Amino acid sequence: MNSLTSDRDFQRTQNLPYDGRNNLKLDVYTPTESAAKRPVVVFFYGGRWTTGSKDEYTFVGGALASIGYCSVIADVRKYPMVRFPAFVEDGARLIKWTREHIDDYGCDPKKIFVMGHSSGAHIAAMLALNEKYLQAVGGSRTWLRGMIGLAGPYDFLPLLDPSLRDMFGPADQYEQSQPIVFTDGRNPPLLLMHGEDDEIVEVRNTRSLAASVGRAGGPVETIIYPKMPHARLIASIGPVRRNQTDVLSHISDFLGKWSEVNYVNRLNQPGITTTPLPP
Repeated sequence: MNSLTSDRDFQRTQNLPYDGRNNLKLDVYTPTESAAKRPVVVFFYGGRWTTGSKDEYTFVGGALASIGYCSVIADVRKYPMVRFPAFVEDGARLIKWTREHIDDYGCDPKKIFVMGHSSGAHIAAMLALNEKYLQAVGGSRTWLRGMIGLAGPYDFLPLLDPSLRDMFGPADQYEQSQPIVFTDGRNPPLLLMHGEDDEIVEVRNTRSLAASVGRAGGPVETIIYPKMPHARLIASIGPVRRNQTDVLSHISDFLGKWSEVNYVNRLNQPGITTTPLPP
């Protein structure tokens, strides 16, 4: 998908350090067309918290640029080098860097979204739902305009795989790794997308989180595709499949809607429209 991604729509600034102590770097993608400061999407890729590289996701930066958005794609530390919650803490530092520096690239630091696929959606959800990670770097959930989760694990207890038990242990801390535990109705808006044919992350993860956020009164939109396997969901925004599904269109609509909202008072306003799934 990267090889088929045209760079005519974007400029890529590569390998900017955001955590020198851990040698973590990021890439910034900005749309080629000049415009007023654009909202920015911080994207976390999947790979079971163990594999992956920012360089594999140029097609995501290109897709977001094609609909008019800046994006930041970075590497975070992975298991077995680190265990939970280190990769979420890296995500919080990445948000802080974006807040402090993205203005230099013509993007709006007051309009930051987080987005992720698979285990990356888990990281994005933890940042959106458990405020302690952003508070630890001097921020809050008001830094985030919204979160987009593609095929994410949000409610995946019990842990049966030995590597996952080690990654998220000790056992008395397993619950703290579950985004669904932190639904309080005060989250930034969520767009949760999943495929019924997902063979890696069960679709019940998205259904459970959407229902829990809806019951708490938080803003959530949910889209379930009847015949969509795990990898194809993220591939659907790439250059080959982009016109075969409406995945990128839904992402564009969500970003456009919540970019225009007066965020300062939103978390204190009642009556935010939610779309919980039926029981």
